[in-house]
Amino acid sequence: RRAALDAVRATILANMDPQLEEGMQYGMIGYYVPHRVFPQGYHCDPKQPLPYAALASQKQYMSIYLMTSYMVGAEAEWLREAWAKAGKRLDMGKSCIRFKRIEDVPLEVLGEAIRRVSVADHLADYTAALGAPRSVSTKPDSRAASKTAANAAARPKAAASKSGKSKTATPRTAKPKTGTRPAAKRKK
Repeated sequence: RRAALDAVRATILANMDPQLEEGMQYGMIGYYVPHRVFPQGYHCDPKQPLPYAALASQKQYMSIYLMTSYMVGAEAEWLREAWAKAGKRLDMGKSCIRFKRIEDVPLEVLGEAIRRVSVADHLADYTAALGAPRSVSTKPDSRAASKTAANAAARPKAAASKSGKSKTATPRTAKPKTGTRPAAKRKK
């Protein structure tokens, strides 16, 4: 396994954008956009830098995580086609490519997948996926400021309901669960 992981790691390092850094992240070898480039960090945990790719050795297989290829449909489609053209079977999960031997990985396709998405493109796709404007702010507190503004916008509604104007509770009606039919129409 070590030889396989070394070969994949060497391919990633040779082809990644110079702004990316390598380090341990979430128990894997991670390739990420450092805070000096993107101060907001990863939205799930802003203390973490924004993930770009990762490499892991799992119990049953090894994994390559390509966040860049999963976020953009055109990149995922390109990856599937290029992998197939290389004559290799693609074992792709919801967030990773699994492999058991280095022979299962077309390294030239992996290198191209890494080269295709620059840090600027990754940041633009990431911020667009979060619903933010495509231009990336470099202010560390911009995310917190937008969250505070959203919370402030929601406060007047909460204040009005606490003001005591309406003491009567509004009855809630039960809504049917999605995907279920009323009992009378079910097949027996």
